[in-house]
Amino acid sequence: MRTIGNVIWLILGGVFMGLGWWLAGLLCAITIVGLPWAKACFVIGQFAFWPFGKEAVDRQIVRGKGDIGTGALGMLGNVLWFIFAGIWLSIGHLLSALACFITIIGIPFGLQHLKLAGIAIAPIGRTIVDVK
Repeated sequence: MRTIGNVIWLILGGVFMGLGWWLAGLLCAITIVGLPWAKACFVIGQFAFWPFGKEAVDRQIVRGKGDIGTGALGMLGNVLWFIFAGIWLSIGHLLSALACFITIIGIPFGLQHLKLAGIAIAPIGRTIVDVK
C-alpha cells in the first residue's frame, strides 16, 4: 500500500515539492553559510518524494540526547530558515494540500502536504525515520 500511495503522491504534487526542497538545498549550498540547511533540505526533499511509511520526529527523541540542532542554536537556525526559505516551501505545501482536498481520494495526500508544511516551518533538529 505504501508503494501505491507514494506513486500516486508523486502525481499529486510530490514531485514538484520534492524538487522545490532540493532547489532550496542547492541555493543554501551555494552560499556555503547555508550548508547545514542544505543537508536538511536534501533529507526532507527525499522525504517529500516518498512520504508514506516515514515520519519526521525530533532528533533528540531518536538519539536520546540533545545536539547543536536541538538547542538554542537550532531554534535560531529555524528562525533564519523560516524567514528566507521556510515560508515559501510552507506556502507551496499548503497550496498543494488545498488542491488535493478538492477530491475525496486526495484527502490523505493533502494531509501529507500539511505535515510537510509544518516541517518546512522548522526543519532543524528533526530527522526522518521509518514508521514501525
